[in-house]
Formats: sequence, structure tokens, C-alpha cells
Amino acid sequence: MGVTLLKSADLVGIRSIGSYVPSGIRGSAYIAEASGIPEKVIREKFGINLVHKAPPEESVSAMGAKAALRALEGIDPATLDLVVYCGSEYKDYYLYNCAAKIQHEIGAVNANAFEIHSLCSAGVYSLKVLKGMMLADDDLKRVLLVSSSKEGDLINYADGDSRFMFNFGDGAAAVLLEKGLERNVVLETAMITDGSFADDIGVMGVGCKNFAHFSDMPYGDRFLKVADIARMKERLDPVTLDNFVRVIERAAEKSGYAKDAIGFIAPIFMKRSILETMLASFGLSEENSFVLEDYGHCQSADAFIALQNGESLGRLKDGDVAVLVAAGTGYTWAATAVKWGPWSA
Repeated sequence: MGVTLLKSADLVGIRSIGSYVPSGIRGSAYIAEASGIPEKVIREKFGINLVHKAPPEESVSAMGAKAALRALEGIDPATLDLVVYCGSEYKDYYLYNCAAKIQHEIGAVNANAFEIHSLCSAGVYSLKVLKGMMLADDDLKRVLLVSSSKEGDLINYADGDSRFMFNFGDGAAAVLLEKGLERNVVLETAMITDGSFADDIGVMGVGCKNFAHFSDMPYGDRFLKVADIARMKERLDPVTLDNFVRVIERAAEKSGYAKDAIGFIAPIFMKRSILETMLASFGLSEENSFVLEDYGHCQSADAFIALQNGESLGRLKDGDVAVLVAAGTGYTWAATAVKWGPWSA
């Protein structure tokens, strides 16, 4: 299995990654007290040391703008052609253009802006969407992808059925993509969708189905809820790990690499035991990944935060085939391969 040597004009590379997490902390002790679950279980079974919590006045767009400016350090925002937001749909306001707000806040005066949503898999899959757009449009040379999440607001620790979402933390990440960049080249993407899960999770009190009854909304319906946790787990547990492995394998295969060529996996938040099992499927260990136990689940920003930390720790090396992997309720599993470092076949 080989890789076709592409010309520079056919490449889209990652110029830089910026991330931001607020200074507020919800540690495992806080979550344990709020939920009634022993702290040891929060740490060892849930895989959470701490999550970050933004204050009420810090909005989703504000966190996204901070991550964006870090990704643009040393680069004039006026050189951007497009700003795309792919983060949480829980934004500053209901029905709100977060991409346009971030474009304005960072001074990207020459950029257009729009949004992509696929819940927590949106960041990984957006790389495919934007790569295709950039290669098809001569006007798109620099594109900034931004993910931000404040979904910690939507977690009700008193609701035991939503306990698998107690890992939600606030934070943001931004990725600067550049056409013709012969470094950190975005390769191919794979996705699996099972829409039978679409009605399992949501903020059930908000939306067109309940708008007429909004004033009577029960307090608990303001939070993310699981309609039937037992039924969801019965269907989800047997397939989710296999689907993660399948999309990782497929993204590598479509990029021209065998599974044993993968050198780094940048995951969505998952507890250590599941991550270790997934890594072992590719002959890898924790030294070939990053555990997000001190970040929590920052929605679709996770894989970018893991990629950035992997590089800073020396785990992600030039020449590695890295695969970013995520899953979003609904349910979608997605993976995108990246050839890290200088481009070569």
C-alpha cells in the first residue's frame, strides 16, 4: 500500500493549532459531591481529574476567539479567507451566528464565515469539508476552523442517567488550514452514522417540538438528558468501540496507509481503559496518544487539544501518520488522518 506523491497545489496543511480553557476548575471532588458518586469512581471509572468551567460572563464565542488568536499568533487575521465554527450548538444565543461573531472579534475583516454542526464529531469531519472546499476554490487559501463549548452549563449532576456526560468541560480550539502547505497535511476521512440514536440525547425542553410549552418547561428539561439510558447503552455499548476502530482504519486506508503505519491517535475524551483498548488494536500505547483527564470533554475541540498536547510532549513526531477520532451523539463516528511534519510520500 503506497501513498501518491501529490503536488503542493493539491495539499492542505495545518499551519498551527491554538487552544484555550478557562481558569475555573471543577475537580473530581466537586463532581463527586454534586453527583453523590464516590470521588474514586469519578477518577478511575469516569476518567476525570478535573474539567474547566467558564464564568457566566465568558461566552462560547469569546472562548473561540481566544483560541483563534492563539492559532493566529504571528499571522495577520486579515489574511484569512474564511472562518468556520464547528463547536457546540449551545452558543451565546439561540439561533446565533457564532462564526460571524468570531470573525469580527479577531479582526478577520476579509474573511467570510459560516458554521458546520455534527455535535462532537464536527471538528474531525470539518477537516474533510474544508479541505475539499479549499482545493476546489482558488479564493480559499487560509481557513480558520474554530470549536468552542460551554456545555458544562447543560449538565445536571443530580441526574444519574446523564452520568456519562459528567466529563463535559468548557474550552475551545482553533486550527489554521493553509492550501499548498507542505507540512501536517490533511489526508482522508471516514465516518459511520447510525441515526437510530438521534432521539436518545438532547435538551428536551428547547426546540420546535416544545416551543408552545416553553413557559411551562420543567427545570430538568433545561439540561442535556438521556431519554432512556438502559435502552441506549444496550444498543450503543456493543458497537461504539468497533466503530471507533473501523473509522480509524478506514481513514488510514483511504489515505494509502495500513493500520500498522499509524503512529499517533488524537481522541475525543474517553476514559483511559477504553482508550488503551482502542490503541492496542493498532499496536499503540498511551505514549502514542493523549488522555484528556485534565481537560474533560470540550465537545469537538477534543481531538485538536489532544493533537497539540501530543506534539508538545514529544509523542507526536515528524513523519507520523496521526489520526484524529471523535464521536457525536446522533450517532456519528468520524476519523481524519494527517501526515505530521514535512510532507513526503
